[in-house]
Amino acid sequence: MPLSHLVHDRAGSGEPLVLIHGIGHRRAAWAPVFTELATRYDVIAVDLAGFGESASYPADQIYDMDNACRDLAANFEKWGIEQPHVVGNSLGGAIALELAARGLASSATVLSPAGFFGRVSRFRALVPLFVMWVASHAPDRVLRAVSLSRTGRRLIGLPLYGHPERAEADPTYGDCLAMKRAQGFLPAAIAGISYVFDEPISVPTTIAWGTHDRLLPYSQAKTAHERLPEARHVALLGCGHVPMMDDPETIVGLIDETVARTRGEGVAEGAADGVA
Repeated sequence: MPLSHLVHDRAGSGEPLVLIHGIGHRRAAWAPVFTELATRYDVIAVDLAGFGESASYPADQIYDMDNACRDLAANFEKWGIEQPHVVGNSLGGAIALELAARGLASSATVLSPAGFFGRVSRFRALVPLFVMWVASHAPDRVLRAVSLSRTGRRLIGLPLYGHPERAEADPTYGDCLAMKRAQGFLPAAIAGISYVFDEPISVPTTIAWGTHDRLLPYSQAKTAHERLPEARHVALLGCGHVPMMDDPETIVGLIDETVARTRGEGVAEGAADGVA
């Protein structure tokens, strides 16, 4: 049995493709690419346990990768899919890599994944995340007013996007409320303090990193390349930490290319594009 029923949006047909958001976010993070992906995949955008509309884990369960993978695998079974292609951003990227390493995914496309921190960059990510979390606890009317302001949206989006000026009022307000109500935020963030990813992966994997990532700096892409030389590594020029809004066309193309490699098509494993 799963630890929780994971709320999700599902559309399209074809090979199953699961989209996993980052810490404090929600499944709506994938809105810029969801419709296009649904033209050729059975796409499932999920709210992780304790985020978005999904309930938290039971009180006796901890927020760690073992439980995250076990919970997702159980939900895969409920959804009637097996070894889907997985796509993840930030925390979701780390979970996607863990699923791939455990033989629970056919491919992994990950965007600025957690787990490749240095000593300083670990706290460089956590401090602004906690500031954002604290700020999200302002009264709803204040969050709404800030979201309606172009300047307010830019300030909210600056840590997340390379182009925060593209953010719209309603999604921004919804993201603020999602972070405010995310019961999984604190336990997941605390678990992330000591988390490191360093496991071999045998399925096609792409690791893409925004060159303007202000939460998990682009320099961490070098660490990811050293630990996973068999993956394809891609620089997302001008993109921030959540690149789906910055460059949706490129993100869709990377997913397509990674999935194609499971059929023996596309770029060779270990290829790199601009990662230094």
